[in-house]
Amino acid sequence: MCMMLAARYRPLPVATGAVLSFVLLNGLAILLGAAIAKLIQPQYISIIVALLFFAFGLHALFADTQEEDSQKPTSISAKRLLLTTFMLITVAEFGDKTQLAVIALGSSEQPLSIFIGATLALITTTFLGVWAGQKLLKKIPMVLVTKLSGLFFILLAIVATIKAISLFID
Repeated sequence: MCMMLAARYRPLPVATGAVLSFVLLNGLAILLGAAIAKLIQPQYISIIVALLFFAFGLHALFADTQEEDSQKPTSISAKRLLLTTFMLITVAEFGDKTQLAVIALGSSEQPLSIFIGATLALITTTFLGVWAGQKLLKKIPMVLVTKLSGLFFILLAIVATIKAISLFID
């Protein structure tokens, strides 16, 4: 979404709105994940994490991703663009696989470390997305980006599975 918005509008309000949204969403995810950690044993959480990551990976690999037609940008104030981006990202990402992953990781690890790491990762991907929207999106098909993210989630699923197995052995 950041790539699409940044391809059409000024990048700074888009990035700022996205960053604020991710801070809010990660905070909520960590709170929920920490609550789950008190209810479920770590080895079962690791299994759930592995299954979620595997499902996310398969979904990305086999999703029917279609390129959108680019539209000409319209004039919009920086404040309105920031608020629009914040609302779009918050609604789109609420309960999305990224937030579910943060919930899952937050339930099995140190919540503050997961919050900081996940937030920094999403800030980094936001800025990369904004940059890509400005520069690369015209050269690299979004389908390729989606397939690569699918492979990455499957790799994370393998790591989570290994962790689950090690927790059962201990």
